Amino acid sequence: MLHELTICPNVDKQGRDASSAAYMSNDNEKDLDIIATYSDVSGTIRTCRVKMKDLSASWVLENPINVDKVQVLKLKDTYQTSTPFQENVEQSTDDQQFQEGEILSHRQTYWSPVKFKRQILRQKRRDLRTAELVRQDKEVDKEMQATEAIESLKNMDTVVKGKYSIWRKDFENPNADSTLKLMRDQIIMAKVYANIALSKKQTVLYNSLLKQVMESLNVIGEANSDADLHPSSLDRAKEMGHALSVAKDELYDCCTVERKLRAMLLTTEDNLESQKKRSAFLIQLAAKTVPKPLHCLSLQLSADYYFHGYYQTKQEPYNEKLEDPSLYHYAIFSDNVLATSVVVNSTVLYANEPEKHVFHIVTDKLNFAAMKMWFLVNSPENATIQVDNVDDFKWMNSSYCSVLRQLESVRIKDYYFKANHPSTLSDGADHLKYRNPKYLSILNHLRFYLPEVHPKLDKILFLDDDIVVQKDLTPLWDVDLKGMVNGAVETCKESFHRFDKYLNFSNPIIIENFDPNACGWAFGMNIFDLKEWRKRNITAIYHHWQDLVMLLCFS
Repeated sequence: MLHELTICPNVDKQGRDASSAAYMSNDNEKDLDIIATYSDVSGTIRTCRVKMKDLSASWVLENPINVDKVQVLKLKDTYQTSTPFQENVEQSTDDQQFQEGEILSHRQTYWSPVKFKRQILRQKRRDLRTAELVRQDKEVDKEMQATEAIESLKNMDTVVKGKYSIWRKDFENPNADSTLKLMRDQIIMAKVYANIALSKKQTVLYNSLLKQVMESLNVIGEANSDADLHPSSLDRAKEMGHALSVAKDELYDCCTVERKLRAMLLTTEDNLESQKKRSAFLIQLAAKTVPKPLHCLSLQLSADYYFHGYYQTKQEPYNEKLEDPSLYHYAIFSDNVLATSVVVNSTVLYANEPEKHVFHIVTDKLNFAAMKMWFLVNSPENATIQVDNVDDFKWMNSSYCSVLRQLESVRIKDYYFKANHPSTLSDGADHLKYRNPKYLSILNHLRFYLPEVHPKLDKILFLDDDIVVQKDLTPLWDVDLKGMVNGAVETCKESFHRFDKYLNFSNPIIIENFDPNACGWAFGMNIFDLKEWRKRNITAIYHHWQDLVMLLCFS
């Protein structure tokens, strides 16, 4: 904000001739009158009279003009804050005016007060101090980095760890199994030289090496690290080293040793593959074998079923819920009582409306009584349970279901029940888990006959007996299948569950009709549109491929 001012020296009669230079050099000692011209809020031109001493140090004199009796200058409020001058201007009522011709436009250098100069000096000192501190901080950082680099080099371990994984626990000590590895390597070399000695009919050396091998094996025992070895292991290693040195001097030939090592490697690989196959078979056998307590449970349930006379009830009262398409229907085909109970109870537990859920359980003749008795005694609240015997399905006969004829085939039974036999183990080693005898059960194939099992239903959710439900499943009935027969969880991850893992694509018929990279799905939980199933006649397609595959496999 600029104000146009007229400064009038207020001095005695002897000082009226004072020059403007005297004013500029000693203005703080003079009592000067200042007449200010300004415009108020309404635009009216007003004037007022103030003293020079009333101005604050923030005011700067701009364009001073020297005249005989009067000085005309401009004052600039550099800080634009309220000062005593502004208060005096607001209270003034003087109407004195000046002509614009008396104001000259000659521009000269600004004049700054002492306080302003001090502020500039202080700012300069701050900048210098800041620059100095920054420089010192950079020097300290450089010194610290140099020190850390030196310490890092001092602590660096330059020892080569070797081929064993550094994440093993026994690698906390790099030499945790050095003696054990040395003794095992000695045993391998002793066997090599023993075979060479036998081929050259050096029986004394042969027997000596075999003796050394047996003693080293006895010392090693079941040790997995040096800490597990017998205290005499080092002495044993020294003796074996001496024996190997003697054998090397007498028998060493590079080509011969190389052939022996290669033969040992191939033999070891064959043994390893054989053990893997047997291990896979035993795992399957252990997983599928029913423990004795579960056998007792089925027997006890069956005994109770007949003891209480439930078998005399030829037909249960009709329940309209069993065929009501507006309800939520589940299909479970199993011969495992406890597993089926887990599936049913977990589903009901998380269901929002248990009374609308209907479970259709189908089992075989052997387990029907036990399954029936279990759900008679332990039926979940509100839900509807139906237990059927697959042997009661009159339509399930060999003339309609070709799979029944196949399951009775001797070659099929040998394929499943003799999977561990040496004559068949190698043929099915790649797919050993698919050679489980459970696949001979008609319950495993009954899922392909859902429209025949439930002729009056439009939609059904199939559940396997190895799942546990953890949320309400009713939204699955609202899934739009977009004209497809079933909806399932995709299980393809990389090469897992793709068609090339199930089908033999060396057969031209398979290549022509299937994509090896096509994705399969798990049968653990599938929602089926039975209307679309009947429309496309999926069961007939299943019969066609079942007959064709069996013909290709056993022709």
